[in-house]
Amino acid sequence: MVSRRSALALAGLLLTLTGCGAGAAGGGSQQATGPPSAVSGEVTVFAAASLTGAFEDLGEAFVERNPEAEMTFNFAGSQQLAGQIVHGAPADVFASANPTQMDVVADADLLASEPEVFATNLLEIAVEPGNPLGIQGLEDLAAPEVTLVLAAPDVPAGQYAAEALDGAGVEVDPASLEIDVRAALSKVALGEADAGIVYVSDMTAHDGVEGVAIPGEQNIRASYPIATVASSPNPGAASAFVRFTRFGPGQRILADHGFGAPGAR
Repeated sequence: MVSRRSALALAGLLLTLTGCGAGAAGGGSQQATGPPSAVSGEVTVFAAASLTGAFEDLGEAFVERNPEAEMTFNFAGSQQLAGQIVHGAPADVFASANPTQMDVVADADLLASEPEVFATNLLEIAVEPGNPLGIQGLEDLAAPEVTLVLAAPDVPAGQYAAEALDGAGVEVDPASLEIDVRAALSKVALGEADAGIVYVSDMTAHDGVEGVAIPGEQNIRASYPIATVASSPNPGAASAFVRFTRFGPGQRILADHGFGAPGAR
């Protein structure tokens, strides 16, 4: 006679064997389905000039995680990039230094996704090493002996600089208006100008200049939106890069380059 305890043990063994068989069958089915396909192919990103160093590092990190992907970047002033996309230049992703230029592309019905802010930035005054003219703030940029360079008014950095100067009640006479913020920074680094208004992120990536902080009440916070382009030849990879930029490792890389988080105030 089989005891009650033995009968229960036998029943448990049968259930275990049955479960193993079902698991094997399920595993075979899952193996047939396979994992989602990896990101592959070329991803062409049009990105604001101020994103150059950060996005080069982002691209390397993205390819490390997606070895079949290949990154191509076009860095320039956001107004230039928007114009290029509107006139048919092939791009998968557009990352702008302000919403205004993103709106140019959106208004032309050329975006495949809703723009999302992925980073923020602040302004800073770039001066020559040692700050020989003793520039301490925006007010000093109006001094006649200061050779000042700014990004052009249609460039996001130029727009933000104009807002900051206007808000502080400072009138300046810039020696030149540059095509993008990197060009303005280079003028200072080369000794062709005494000062320029650039981004905090630019200062973290450049050794040939010093920075003078602009107080919070006079500063302007820049918002950087990103979106996939409707005519993208590689929409899946484009969306993957946008996600990578907005979350996790992408946000850490941006922070390392001096950018603020999307929700920063």
